Amino acid sequence: MTPRAATLISRTLIGLGLVMIAVAVFVSRTTFSRADPHEIVVIPQALEPRVLAAADALRRDPGAPTDPALADAPEVMVHEQDRVAHGERVTTTANSPGAGAVLVVSLLWMGTGSVIVSRQPRNLAGWVFLALGFLIVLEGLSQIMVFAALRADTAIPLASVWAIAGEYAVYPMVLLPLLWLLFPDGRPPSPEWRWAVRAYLVAVSIALAAYVVTPGPLNNFVDFGVLYMNPLGGSALSGIAPAITGIGGMVALILTIATIFGVRGRFKRATGDERQQLRWLVFVTTLALVLFVVIFGSGLIAEQAFHHQNPQIGRVDVFDLLFGLLAALVVIGIPGAYLVAIYRYHLWDLDVVIKKALVFALVAGGLTVVSLGIVLLLSVLVVGTGLTATERNIFVVGVAIGTLFGPLRRLARRLADRIVYHTRATPYEVLTEFSDRVGSTYATDDVLPRMAQVLARGAGAASARVLLSVHGERRVAASFGDTADGSDFEVTVTHQGEELGALAVTMPANDPIDPAREKLVHDLATQAGPVLRNVALIEDLRASRQRLVAAQDNERRKIERNLHDGAQQQLVALAVQLRLLEQTAGKDPERDRGVAASLGSQANAALEDLRDLARGIYPPLLADKGLGAALEAQSRKAAVPTTVEAGGVGRYPQEIESAVYFCVLEALNNVAKYAGATRATISLTHADGHLTFEVDDDGAGFEVDRARGGTGIQGMADRLDAIGGSLMIRSVPGEGSTVGGRVPVA
Repeated sequence: MTPRAATLISRTLIGLGLVMIAVAVFVSRTTFSRADPHEIVVIPQALEPRVLAAADALRRDPGAPTDPALADAPEVMVHEQDRVAHGERVTTTANSPGAGAVLVVSLLWMGTGSVIVSRQPRNLAGWVFLALGFLIVLEGLSQIMVFAALRADTAIPLASVWAIAGEYAVYPMVLLPLLWLLFPDGRPPSPEWRWAVRAYLVAVSIALAAYVVTPGPLNNFVDFGVLYMNPLGGSALSGIAPAITGIGGMVALILTIATIFGVRGRFKRATGDERQQLRWLVFVTTLALVLFVVIFGSGLIAEQAFHHQNPQIGRVDVFDLLFGLLAALVVIGIPGAYLVAIYRYHLWDLDVVIKKALVFALVAGGLTVVSLGIVLLLSVLVVGTGLTATERNIFVVGVAIGTLFGPLRRLARRLADRIVYHTRATPYEVLTEFSDRVGSTYATDDVLPRMAQVLARGAGAASARVLLSVHGERRVAASFGDTADGSDFEVTVTHQGEELGALAVTMPANDPIDPAREKLVHDLATQAGPVLRNVALIEDLRASRQRLVAAQDNERRKIERNLHDGAQQQLVALAVQLRLLEQTAGKDPERDRGVAASLGSQANAALEDLRDLARGIYPPLLADKGLGAALEAQSRKAAVPTTVEAGGVGRYPQEIESAVYFCVLEALNNVAKYAGATRATISLTHADGHLTFEVDDDGAGFEVDRARGGTGIQGMADRLDAIGGSLMIRSVPGEGSTVGGRVPVA
């Protein structure tokens, strides 16, 4: 079964339960007000004379034999007549505290079951909760419908079926011990315990089957002053049915006690979160066992101490009180243990579970209260339509539920958000706020800090960090809250298959990460991909600009140094020698001619140095002939034998030719310094609107990732990036290398 189907079934059962509760409440108010509190009714009415006669005979002779077909009906009649004689009511009231407690229990159990099965459709415990809560409501409605029909002296269809449901619908409560075995994930502690579960189901089925056919009045209707004889009872089974019930019940009791040891063994083997979850069940179980022992001990003591003064004191004031506490502990403690396991140790999705449970409770309570008020105020509007009181109430309840369900559900959702999330934004609000902020015109430096703030607020984290991947390492780009190292949960951010960084949160010690907030961080990481890519691109652009400025400054200093150490020194020396020649001219013509020739050679050397320096800045051959000719000239000067393949390459804008030329020179320089190669090849191609160049060698090769951080490689990448190109490096240690690039051209 899919979670959607399980959710639909559970919500349908809850909806039916709410309608039945409303109907039961309103029908009981109109019915009980007209009932005679001292009237005792026997059903079927044909047996009433026999029951009264047997009761009179029992009063005269308590030891007289009774009719097996009546079972204990005479004894019950005697007891009820005595109560009437003492002025007590023999019918319950619409304001019975027990009825209110049953209403609360049924809603709690159905809500717990719905929470579980909507996320774990195969969790048997959830279905047990849901079924038992629904059957409690069905039993109460059945009892009221039978009682209302009797008091109104009208017949209802399938009256016997209603009566059987009013007596036996809640008997599946015998499945309660299974909730111990199935805690917390809906599975028995081990495969061996599956046989114990089957044996328990067989035993209770036999016991219930025998009990159901036992003759006599149905117990649940006695509180209504009705002795409703069991429609399924048979006098032929009156002798053996109790024995069969006792045997089945004993086996079931033994297996029930065994479940305690099953839970104990599971608790001893459990570790981590499962052990923490089981602590709550062990606590409830231990408290229930202690209270169970105290019940009988204190009840007996109180009865012995006070019974001679007031026969009811020992039973009502002590025994019934403690028994009520035990029942409350079981029917509230077990679903409470399941919910605490969900809440504290995130067995399932915490925030969604609690929020939906609150919505359910608020809607259910609101519908009940408002529907009751509407029925009381508007029931007079449909008087005179020919409808009975019950039909009027059902009609008005239906109209009220249909009208108010939507508004109450919206109001309950807002209240649940406030209760569950407090000042923390809901996951939907976080995603919406994140999208809005990304789309706003925040400064680039402000995007990541705001992202960290949104992440921390949405996840309820003590701190949140946004990390960027730089050369394979993650560094903190922004943080919010406590900036201590480490994190409880971290999600990698990727975009188009590339890892860009991560989102990390550190949770408070008393509020660990749960699936709902894990999903929230994952969703934010999905949206953060384009943002981190843009930030990384901007950071790369800034760094590239800084490197270009630094490279330009270095080149200026290099030119200045070369001029100072080269041509400038030569020209200074030439000027000094010219002044000496001027002073000695005419004294020795032969010497003067030698000095003049030397000065001419020095002037030519200085001129050649200046030309070399100019070629380093921008080679004249490159400007005149283009890439092919300039690289051919450089290949003849290279330290490694180099060939140039430049077929089909023409002229290009100056910035493109300059960038490609100096990248090739840098690559050749690296081949000469580090490769240990015997040859190198320069290839230029023009295709698909791109100029591609490659410098291939047969040297030692290198590790590409380690080489990318070098200044030479980085300078090549910056040159190409400035004109929209890209750098490509292929190398395997021991197998040579290829360095190239691709530049878009018109």
